[in-house]
Formats: sequence, structure tokens, C-alpha cells
Amino acid sequence: MVKKICFSTVAALLMLSGCAQNTPDVGGNVSDANEIAPDTVSIDESNMVEDGSGVRYNSSSDGFVSVYFDFDGYNIAPSMENRVSHNAARAKSTGGSKVKLEGNCDEFGTDEYNYALGLKRARAVKEALADKGVDTSNVVMVSFGESSPACTDATDECYAQNRRVDLRLVK
Repeated sequence: MVKKICFSTVAALLMLSGCAQNTPDVGGNVSDANEIAPDTVSIDESNMVEDGSGVRYNSSSDGFVSVYFDFDGYNIAPSMENRVSHNAARAKSTGGSKVKLEGNCDEFGTDEYNYALGLKRARAVKEALADKGVDTSNVVMVSFGESSPACTDATDECYAQNRRVDLRLVK
């Protein structure tokens, strides 16, 4: 009987530890949120663009287009390369104005996890812009986690719209 209780306890602990969610390692200070805190954030859904796949949505402004990510991912997909190139050209044309990258997530995961994931997504876009020749000394990042959804419907298409990085000029 004691063996059964011990075995059941160990089995339950192993199963529960497998359900733990790891927080992405964002490493270093990647948040400039205090620097840009006075800026208000608004989402202009009227500035939607066709991305070539028939999907029309965009939460960015000032001539930028949003970069979207896979579920639980922060790598820029090959299908988003044209968006990164577009944003790099736009950033270069701003005359040194500050560009804000806003990392966003869908509603799945804890607040801490989504905050870290949003920063990872913003950092991925910042690095991609740097690879395209953008001076990133004027690029700031912030993560909104799941707090700034572009869509609130309970559909896969809606969740996909919330896994993004929006780009804006800091005014």
C-alpha cells in the first residue's frame, strides 16, 4: 500500500512538472518602456494592407506594416521578409526619427510569459531591421503581452492577428 502511494505521488509530480511553462529568456535589458512611457498607444485598424495571402490586417501606423509570428514563436517567418524589408525602407526614410516596436501576443499563456514573448518578438524585428541596414540606436521596444489585442474573437484567424509586432514613429 505504501509503495502504491509513493508511486502515485511520484507519478503525479512528474506529470505536473511536465505542464510547467517556461518563460523565454530575453537576456539583458531589452525594454525601453520607461523611456517611451509618455507616448500613447493606439491601434489604427483602418490602415489595413493586403499581405499577398489574402489576409488584410495591420495594426502598425506611419507607413509601417505589422510583422506576424507563429503560435508561441518569435522567429521571423520567410513569409514576413517582405514586411521587414518594407519596414526597413520606411525606417530609413524617417530621417532619424525614433521607431517604437510593440510586441504583442495572443491570450494563451501567463502574463509573465506573454510579456517576455512580446519582447522576444520585438527584439527579433529589431535585429532584422539592423540586418537590413537600419540604425537601431533610434529603435525602442516595448511589450504589451496580451493586453493590446487587435482582435477579440475566439477564432484561429483572430488569435493570429494578435501574435505580432507593430511599428510606429515616436512623436
